[in-house]
Amino acid sequence: LQVTPIVSIAPLIFIYVQDPLARVLICAWIVAFFPILSNTTLGLKSTDRNLVDLYAIYGASWWQRLLYLQLPSSLPYFLGGLRIAGGLALIGAIVAEYVAGISGSASGLAFRILEASYRLNYPRMFAALILIAVVGVLIFAATSFLSWLLLRKWHESALGRES
Repeated sequence: LQVTPIVSIAPLIFIYVQDPLARVLICAWIVAFFPILSNTTLGLKSTDRNLVDLYAIYGASWWQRLLYLQLPSSLPYFLGGLRIAGGLALIGAIVAEYVAGISGSASGLAFRILEASYRLNYPRMFAALILIAVVGVLIFAATSFLSWLLLRKWHESALGRES
């Protein structure tokens, strides 16, 4: 599903899902889910082997190892995937609105861009493009701030020092 372009999946979603908001959310979710999944999986597999061995020596259960070792050590990877997914979700939502075209609801920035291009209203079209860029920057800033909040006290990436 990740290698299939959202442009080719979106028409199928628009056929089978009737709610316009749900259509856009599903397209955004499809685009955003896989970076989070792949980064989190990488984080879970990147747990320090020495710490895993230490937990085994002390007889920690699988749940204890997951909860107290692997999940905290994979948090930076998850948050990195979330930062990537935020921008991709915006792209997925815009593409879904483009695919909807006139058949979708008469709202959203992609609809405004299409409407302005049909009417040759270039200032309005560029205003919508600038708003999309600003929303993308705000999403990235919000996810970066969330990452800083969660990692600031213990992870090297937030402390600003090397291990």
